[in-house]
Amino acid sequence: MIGQMILKEKESATYKEDVVKEKPLRSIVKSISWRIIGTLDTILISWLITGKLALAFSIGSIELVTKMVLYFFHERIWNTIKWGR
Repeated sequence: MIGQMILKEKESATYKEDVVKEKPLRSIVKSISWRIIGTLDTILISWLITGKLALAFSIGSIELVTKMVLYFFHERIWNTIKWGR
């Protein structure tokens, strides 16, 4: 039981260290992976609403770029905020 408590303390410390030390490259990779999921969702919704696949891909491609850039800067700003750490 004491061993589990010590292990949990080590995991907590490691987690806190990882969050504090997140590098810009990690934020970029997270942005890309999230945007792939988000863009597929946008394309699907756009296609269902408009019934036009070409228009859905146009909307999705614009949304892909703008939201990826916004997410990157959102992540970098939150990394400077100490609240909740």
